[in-house]
Parts: sequence; structure tokens; C-alpha cells
Amino acid sequence: MGQNGHHLPKHVAIIMDGNGRWASSRGLARAEGHAEGARAVRDAVETATRIGIPYLTLYAFSVANWARPRGEVEALMRLLVEFAKSERAELRQNGIRVNVIGALEDLPTVTRHAVEDLMAYTKDGDRMVLTLALSYGGKKDIVEAARTLAVKARAGLVLPEEIDERSLQLHMTTHSLPDVDLLIRTGGETRVSDFLLFESAYAELLFLPIMWPDFRPETLVQAVDHSGKKERRFGLTPEQLAKKNLQAFDPFDQPS
Repeated sequence: MGQNGHHLPKHVAIIMDGNGRWASSRGLARAEGHAEGARAVRDAVETATRIGIPYLTLYAFSVANWARPRGEVEALMRLLVEFAKSERAELRQNGIRVNVIGALEDLPTVTRHAVEDLMAYTKDGDRMVLTLALSYGGKKDIVEAARTLAVKARAGLVLPEEIDERSLQLHMTTHSLPDVDLLIRTGGETRVSDFLLFESAYAELLFLPIMWPDFRPETLVQAVDHSGKKERRFGLTPEQLAKKNLQAFDPFDQPS
């Protein structure tokens, strides 16, 4: 349970949008906006850990981001290396395990090695899983999983009629993560931009007008509190959900 008795989301995902616009509005280079955004990442990770969220996923670099100006991409790759080196001790000390979804192999060698070292260094963390989406695209992840299952079906290793949502997800890079409960996007845009499409089917969506560098610890606390007030029915009516919750009790636990 979270603050005010509301349920904490198990998995919070964030689209960290607005670094470039934040910098441009101040007459700064876009790279400086990304550097300031790194501070907001530290705040978000620390706050999520403190309030007890077990899974936090950050959209750090999408497949589409490779099309950005070369200098900006290189600056982002350097920031990833700096984050991996400067935060590793604190992440491990706080019991945070770093995970990656997407195509880690697409990253430059130096960046990839830094992230791989960070994952290995924090592998025993049992307090929170911090997932970085790197060279990630939701549609690409689904297609790659479908392709892998098609190859297995052609080889006779799986029957087509046995393929379901769970078997598809097991072949996605997000296979170790629970479904998203709360998806937050900063920057004022109201779209999910190919982020965790399959995993966010029943997520609460929250679009904030602030730019990512303006994200503060209290922003996450307020967002979590807001989502905790919502009733997630997964397609059921309120009456059906109430009946389902009642039926979830073991009758042997009830007084005779």
C-alpha cells in the first residue's frame, strides 16, 4: 500500500521527453538538456526506490532516436557511459538491479560495455529492477518475438495453436517484467511513441506538461498517488470486479 492507503503500482514506466526543448527555451545546446535530464533520472530512481516501487522502466533511447543529429546521439551515448560509471556504486548499495530491453548490441562498443558492466555489477540487487530501454521499439520487439516463434513452429518445436499472449511475451526482451501499471510521459505530448505497447495494454496513462528536466521527486509521488485512486477493471464492470474479488478468497479461510 502507498500513501493515503492507495495501492502502489508494481511497474512504473516513464517516457522522458522534453530535454531538448527545455534546453532550447533557455538558449542552451540540446546536449545540455540531456545532461540536466540525467539529474532527473537520479531523482526518479531514488524516489521510486524510497516509496517501494519494485519495477521502474525508463525510455532512454528509442530505435527512432538513431535518426537524430549525430552530435546529439554521440552526446547521449556519452551520458549513458557516465551514468553507468558514476551511479554504479549507489545503485548496488541501494539494492537496485539494472536491466536492459531493446537491442543492446546496436550501441557503440564503449557504451555497450559500460552498460553490460553495470548490469553485472548490480545483478544481485533485490530491492528494485531499473530497466533501461535502449535502441528499443515496441513494434520491433513484438515482430522479433513473432519471428522467433514462427521459426520454432516451422521446426516443429511449437504448435501454432499453442501460441498465446504468454508464449509471445516470453520471446520479447521484456519477458522478465510484469505488465505496466502506470505509464508517465513528460513533455506535453499525448502519445506513447512505440513504448511498451504490448505491456501497457491496461496501464494507467499520465501525460504531464512539464519537460523531463523539471521532473522532481514530488512529481513521481503525486503521479503514483493519482494512479492509486483509479480502479483497474481489465474490461469488467464494477459489479463483476467486486464479485471476482470476493471469489478470490479461499473458502477454507472463511469462518464456518
